[in-house]
Amino acid sequence: MPDPVQTHHTFCRICESLCGLEVDVRDGEVVEVRPDRQHVATRGFACVKGVRQQQMYTSPDRLTQPMKRVGDRFEPATWDEALADIGARVQALRRERGPNSIGMYVGTAAGFSILHPIFAKGFMDGLGSKSLFASSTQDCANKFAVATEVYGFPFTQPFPDLEHTELLIVVGANPVVSKWSFLQVPNPIEHLKAIQKRGGRVVVVDPRRTETAHVTGEHVFIRPGTDVFFYAAFLREVLQSGRIDRERCEAHTTGLDELGPLVEPWTPERQAEVTGIPAETLGQLVHDFLSADGASLYSSTGVNMGGNGALAFWLQEVIHAVSGNLDKRGGTLVGKGPVDFPRVAVKYGLLDSSGTSRISGHQAVNDALPGGVLADEILTPGDGQVRAMFVTGGNPLLTMANGDRLREAFEDLELLVCVDLFLNETASLAHWVLPAVSPLQRPDLPFVFPLFFGLQARPYLQATDAVLPPDGEQRDEATMYHDLARACGVGMFGSRTVSWALEALRWWTGSEGLPNRALLQGLLWAGGQGRLDALLAEPHGRALPDHAPGSYLGQRVLTGDGRVQLAPPKLVALMGGLAAAFEQERSATGLRLITRRHLTTHNSWTHNLDAFLKPHREQTNRLYIHPDDAAARGLSEDDLVDVTSATGAVRLPIALLDDLMPGVVALPHGWGHQAAKGLSIASRTRGVNVNLLAASGPAAIEPVSGMSRLTGIPVEVTRAAGPVAPTWSGIEAAQAP
Repeated sequence: MPDPVQTHHTFCRICESLCGLEVDVRDGEVVEVRPDRQHVATRGFACVKGVRQQQMYTSPDRLTQPMKRVGDRFEPATWDEALADIGARVQALRRERGPNSIGMYVGTAAGFSILHPIFAKGFMDGLGSKSLFASSTQDCANKFAVATEVYGFPFTQPFPDLEHTELLIVVGANPVVSKWSFLQVPNPIEHLKAIQKRGGRVVVVDPRRTETAHVTGEHVFIRPGTDVFFYAAFLREVLQSGRIDRERCEAHTTGLDELGPLVEPWTPERQAEVTGIPAETLGQLVHDFLSADGASLYSSTGVNMGGNGALAFWLQEVIHAVSGNLDKRGGTLVGKGPVDFPRVAVKYGLLDSSGTSRISGHQAVNDALPGGVLADEILTPGDGQVRAMFVTGGNPLLTMANGDRLREAFEDLELLVCVDLFLNETASLAHWVLPAVSPLQRPDLPFVFPLFFGLQARPYLQATDAVLPPDGEQRDEATMYHDLARACGVGMFGSRTVSWALEALRWWTGSEGLPNRALLQGLLWAGGQGRLDALLAEPHGRALPDHAPGSYLGQRVLTGDGRVQLAPPKLVALMGGLAAAFEQERSATGLRLITRRHLTTHNSWTHNLDAFLKPHREQTNRLYIHPDDAAARGLSEDDLVDVTSATGAVRLPIALLDDLMPGVVALPHGWGHQAAKGLSIASRTRGVNVNLLAASGPAAIEPVSGMSRLTGIPVEVTRAAGPVAPTWSGIEAAQAP
């Protein structure tokens, strides 16, 4: 007889929502995944990707042992062989070229395991290398850079008080599909409708009438890449209204009097010339914002990746502060996690790397150098040239700007090691691919945002044991990087004592790998949260006290003087370049390209599953274009077009969409898997990689944050004509229907 079904309570680790799940297991296999209806915060919500994730992890393509590239093919190898070869190569490079010759790219997936990013950084600290790159410089480093300047710490990220706000203005974000960035908000539709049900409003400002806009009913079009002018005019009107909270500002901020002259030129009428938002519409938004008893602006990738993300986000935060909405019920709140990491981090200089790009001169943001110059760091000779890369939890060939040049760079490396579940596009170029456990195969605590920083709409804490054991020779990342450090002859976190202690703990517990449960227990003790077993005994999560408005200003601001810095010199200096940027926008012609996401896709992760591809006609992404723009070019539904930017070109079919602002086209990201050697389903799709159209290099990244511009890209769209160049990107285009 088969074993009875065992039900495990765990939580999803695909995105920030961390939805509570029930997983039924029989005979070592997952039978069903469903939402946990009794969960203290997520309350029975989970998306289609979360409840089908086991189908990805049980794919025949899943890596079960280390793989070594031999010529154009990959062969299985042992861990001893992998560690010995990688260790020898890294030691040689450190001796001959110095520690910065070894780099690492940390992808988004690494952030959804509490130990993965900690131990990956510990490995790099052991090597003594500052050559750390991360996916944040593709989608959110502007927020880290601004928070450091304004609040004194990168992860001080005020968020809307969704439970009490009277007016929420959503700019360049689509939480109904993409959830909330930097904030755990399960069931976004429920939260948005709850605001309206109690008499509040949600206004969406976006180049597309998004799924979120359809839910909320209020939408304002804005031309891509012009958000900074909208924010500048918004702040100007707030300052000139005479309704700023001057007493509060004088008590808790510095720089208030510098703001007026900076935004004085940006009248509602002037911003309208480039944003497309009528002056009277902006004026009404400001009036309603100031009249509400608790209001907030919320922005995400559409603003972050638009070329002026740092300035736009800074202006947004200033608006909250001067209007009295920062640290206010119904405005924006600053969470505090169970582990008070920010204060410890500032005291000991954590997340404050002294690393600087030798190519662009950019200072590291949240320890990460700009991904937009990674190819140059590899291909440009000189002291500190990157010659080896570890790619962990990411797929930069699809997610970073100018994938063709990055591919050239990766092929030039002396060593490329990828830590992943699959042999994806990036891993297909690696010398070694090391197999990681899946989220269902490891114990865990919620990832760093809720645990360390309290970025949750409803604060709670939860722990999970592993639901399944590894089904091969996969290792958890903490063990992997500890073992790599030993093979490379260095101590974790730059300390041989730490490495010795970790190894002693491994021996004492009798664990084959590092005892992750013991490490998680240490994090809980550090946060005063008691025993791991006690938390596991609360399978639906442990509710924590609600956020306390008024608990941040004057108490937890981590700048040198304990005040919010409204006018940081780095950001003030950037305002001087806005006039030239405005003229460039005003004279621009042609179309602007934005990205979008579908419900069944998540970055580049989910295309290797038939069920997630079914909604996409002919298994390709399509260029969405407004019917008027299509007619002006003599194009009809399904026509094949060439999309050309200053950097590259792709070919794919079009789909008409009147939810777009005229002059804007949209192309879903995460596609272009034809070069993947180990994705048997995704490699047969016909989609194209939108980031081939984005520029890389020092001149293409934002000055303060190092962000690449991945949206609002000027493009031309023409009927497809002529052959396609036989590059890896051209092959993608040639295979389009």
